[in-house]
Amino acid sequence: MFEKCIYFNSNALARSINRIWDEAFKPTGLSPAHAYLVRMVLSQPGISMKKLADELELAPSTVTRFVDSLIHKDLLRRDADITDKRGSTVWPTSKAEAMRLQLEQTGQQLFQQMNDLLGKKNFTDLVRTMRTIRQQIE
Repeated sequence: MFEKCIYFNSNALARSINRIWDEAFKPTGLSPAHAYLVRMVLSQPGISMKKLADELELAPSTVTRFVDSLIHKDLLRRDADITDKRGSTVWPTSKAEAMRLQLEQTGQQLFQQMNDLLGKKNFTDLVRTMRTIRQQIE
């Protein structure tokens, strides 16, 4: 029944992947989405909220909620954007800096785990195909 259903199969795959990622990031105390946002800010200190939303392909309101939550956890801080008075920039705190290695290692472990499970070529092809299809659908 579901052999031809992209909806069922993509959601089932997403649930499986979410379980793996949730478990991997559990020791950090962050959800995978929050962890990736912190990693983005660590790699680009002072990134604008707009660029964060664009890079993560999330609605600005979602990014605002995520950043607010991470500010509350003392992992990020937000400053006024000196180049755009309507915008703001996001910076890592020393607490986020202290987590950098753990976040990077978790990301690398997940990458290796997927390569091992699927095979390097299959994994690379899957990610490339998913990105292409997502862009085509939009």
